[in-house]
Formats: sequence, structure tokens, C-alpha cells
Amino acid sequence: MDSFELKFPDKVLDSFTEEEFYLFCQQNRDLKFERTFDKRIIIMTPSGGFIGNKGMRIGARLDAWNEQTNLGYTFDSSTGFTLPNAAIRSPDASWVAKARWEALSLAEQERFPPICPDFIIELMSPSDRLSELHKKMEEYQSNGCRLGWLIDSAKRATYIYRSEGMIETPFNKVLDGEMVLPGFSLNLTKIF
Repeated sequence: MDSFELKFPDKVLDSFTEEEFYLFCQQNRDLKFERTFDKRIIIMTPSGGFIGNKGMRIGARLDAWNEQTNLGYTFDSSTGFTLPNAAIRSPDASWVAKARWEALSLAEQERFPPICPDFIIELMSPSDRLSELHKKMEEYQSNGCRLGWLIDSAKRATYIYRSEGMIETPFNKVLDGEMVLPGFSLNLTKIF
């Protein structure tokens, strides 16, 4: 997604509570926001058709696997999660293990859930900067994400993030959900 930072005076950002940020997002539903750990507000512009289609196809496969296994809950790109570092992020697709999600109260589930997904996928749009997406993936990982895939269709590469670090793999390698998503695999050559 394209994005740009929304500038506020420091006093406004420092006083913007999580509740106020949630209400701000609700009052501006036509826009998608993320908030960094240092309270910078980022406006995410809509995806182009190519990435939007690929994201839907990938998310559908993740959801189909989850329907069969009943191991957790899947989320689309419009879901904001409050990470332990206080950032509010919206991965393109994500999954949370059943016990972790069900430990949250209904009130927590209805807002920006205070949890980092166990698994996330980010799709790189043509206007994204790879360095910024790597930082975002590292942020997910340092906040508890157990497995993450950053998919760069232009370079035809996927960056796999695990607790032991990141590796790059080509598109022709089938991605494996490993111990996080047992039995889940994704063949990107059938999507891109």
C-alpha cells in the first residue's frame, strides 16, 4: 500500500489515547490508519487492483486452511492490532491461535485487539519501500509474531521471518506454515 505520515503537533500526539485513536479511525472510516510505536499516524492508501486481487486469493487460502483445522482465527487487511509496543498495525492477512484469541475479552476483540498475530503476510505494492517493510516485519517479530511472509512480486521473492531471523526465498519454492500453521502451504506461482 502507498502510505504517508499525517503530521500533528507533538502535544496532540502525546495526548492521543488509544480510545481517541480508535474513535478517530471510526470517524474517518474511508481512510485506513496505522500508528507507530512512537505515535506517528500513517494513512494507508487503497491497494491497486493487482495487489488487491493477490491479497484476496492468499487470504482465502489461509482462511480455507483455518476452516479445516479450526486452530485459530484469520483476519483481513482492515484489522488493526495493538502490539505490545503500543503500535497499531494492519497486516495484509493474519492469523491468531485459537487459545490466544479466545483469552481476549469481547470488548478487546471488538476494538484494536491487544495482541500480535502469530502469523502475518505483507504484500509489497509497487510504491512501497522494501526497507520500510523489512522494519515493519521486524517490528511484528519483536512483538511476538512467530512466522511472517513479506511477498515482493516485482522481485519474485519472499522474505520469511522466524524467531531465528529472516531468509529470502524465490517464488518457485512452496511456502510452508511450519509449526505455526501445521499443514498450510502456499504456492505463489499459482497466484502470481
